[in-house]
Amino acid sequence: MKLYYSPGACSFSPHVVLHESGLPFETEKVDLKTKKTAAGIDYDTINPKSYVPALVMNNGELLTEGPAIVQYIADLVPEMNLAPPSGTLERYRLQEWLNYISSEIHKGFGLLFNPLAPEEMKNATRARLAKRFGFAAAALEGKDYLMGDTFTVADAYLFTMLRWTHSFGIDLSPWPALSAYFDRVAARPAVVATLKAEGLH
Repeated sequence: MKLYYSPGACSFSPHVVLHESGLPFETEKVDLKTKKTAAGIDYDTINPKSYVPALVMNNGELLTEGPAIVQYIADLVPEMNLAPPSGTLERYRLQEWLNYISSEIHKGFGLLFNPLAPEEMKNATRARLAKRFGFAAAALEGKDYLMGDTFTVADAYLFTMLRWTHSFGIDLSPWPALSAYFDRVAARPAVVATLKAEGLH
């Protein structure tokens, strides 16, 4: 397998999951401004969507979209418990979290990446995101991870979003459970390895 990523982007999530899986994999960095890979290839010829992540599977097919990629990897190594078994209620709970993080948190950051957006709009965006993080913090009360005692692919995704808060002036201190969760996930060997691999440590 080969993961196309950009350091610190949402591709950080499947990169962590690959490290958690123990499966052999390769990576190639993508410059999202020039749309060139580290090997000098036009990234749009690899992924016409023109964003990361993209995973070239062992059969040569391309899989895109972070929530789909992380579930695919998890299902390759069911013994690692990175996702509950397909068809179970717990799996749908996992998908519930992945959808929430994708649509309500990840997408919610969009305007903050726009240097031309007025500060008033950015402040309103931060306020909306704060409500979303408040919900996640409440769900984490008394739990180590989103699904309970076990780290899953949803945690890799939420952690990736929490890393972005530092760049956009969102303070996590109002939610001690979320801050403690961030530190807990950051200490995982797979996360440490991913940070190092992406030059973010």
